[in-house]
Formats: sequence, C-alpha cells, structure tokens
Amino acid sequence: MIALILAGGMGTRILEETREKPKPLVMIGGKPIIWHIMMIYRSQGVKDFLVAGGYKFEMLGPEIKRHIEPGLGITFEVLDTGLLTATGGRIKKCIESTSEDTYFATYGDGVGNIDLNRLLKTHREGSFLATLTAVRPPARFGRVVVESNTVTHFGEKNQADEGWINGGFFALEREVANYIPGDAEPLEQYPFTRLSEKKLLGANLHHGFWQPMDTLREKLDLENLWLTGKPPWKTW
Repeated sequence: MIALILAGGMGTRILEETREKPKPLVMIGGKPIIWHIMMIYRSQGVKDFLVAGGYKFEMLGPEIKRHIEPGLGITFEVLDTGLLTATGGRIKKCIESTSEDTYFATYGDGVGNIDLNRLLKTHREGSFLATLTAVRPPARFGRVVVESNTVTHFGEKNQADEGWINGGFFALEREVANYIPGDAEPLEQYPFTRLSEKKLLGANLHHGFWQPMDTLREKLDLENLWLTGKPPWKTW
C-alpha cells in the first residue's frame, strides 16, 4: 500500500519555523517530522509514499532524500497539489494520480505509536470507505473541579479526560475521491460528513501516544521527548 502524506499547508500557526520551509520539514531530533512519520509507517511494512506538496513544495524532495538513510527501502514522490488546495483536494489529486484501491494517509505534522494493522483491520471489517484514527487530544491545562464557588479539586489533566478527535492516520478506499467535489474541499468537512451519514466512515480508537505539531510549544515538546531517548512515537 501507498501512504499519502498531506504536506502542503502553510503552517501559519508556527511561523517561527515555517517562514523559510514547509512544516513537514521542521526538525525534531535532527530529522524533519515527515521523516519520523515515514519511519512509523516503514516500521510496519509500508515503504512507498506520495507526498502531497503545496507551500514551498520544491524543498520537500531534496530535503526528504537527504535524510533517508541508505538501506531503508523507502521510496517517495512529491506531487505539487497546489498552494491553496484544501486537504480533500490534495487527497483527490493523489488518488487520481495513482492506481491503488486502498491507501493509508495522514497529516504531515503529527506523530503517534499508531498500530496500522489494527487500523486496516477496523477499516476492512467495517467495509468503510474511510477510517480515521480517533485520539484523545493532549491535555493542556490543569483540571479544576468547583462546587459552590469552592475548588474541590485542582490537579493535572490527562488525555483520558478529553473527548475523541480526528488524529489523522487514515485508511481510504479509492472511491473516497468521488466524495470530494474539488480542490477547495477540506477532507474533514463535506466528504467525511457525507460518509458518516451513509455509515461509511469508520473510527479506529487509539489509546496510545499521539501529538500534533501545530505550535512552537508542541514542537519543543516533541523535541524534549526525543531527547529522552525513548520518544513514545518511535515504533522502529
């Protein structure tokens, strides 16, 4: 199977890093985050990638190639899907440029210890056209319990206290492209809404580690986890 990586966004919430390069090339532990994503897939047998580029797409190919060690068996192609194309439009262009029946896909700015075999099993057993990985968002604030204006509990909040959100790491059938009207359509809006209404959108519940990199703070969090020597997304 081919893994599609959405790597075309402008990364406006982390401009400290993205003024000069696309967000998937932001470095974690001396390697761009897209390398970490590729290694998550490679460790589970997926070695072929189609990278959906947009913002500064011309930098992606040379930089990814520079960081892939010989012998990994990773092959990739960068497809220019347009500067202003939305996530759905990028997926549609990737599908239409290939001939696979089933794809893995994910965002180019998040990592996790995702079990891809479990994701694919959920997808196929449910006969879904698309299956997303549902995750708990990282806890960001302390948890306060108040009764009659009195704080009865103050402490750290954890991910288990949060609801489920879309964490990417999708399994998609080719037919998903038929639900994407055009370039301007986000995958997460009309396509997923219609698939959900038709009971064709599945969810693989992931209870392990997952972390996006939307802000500089999150980038530094991932960097610090890498420096421990045991980053929780390292499945290789």
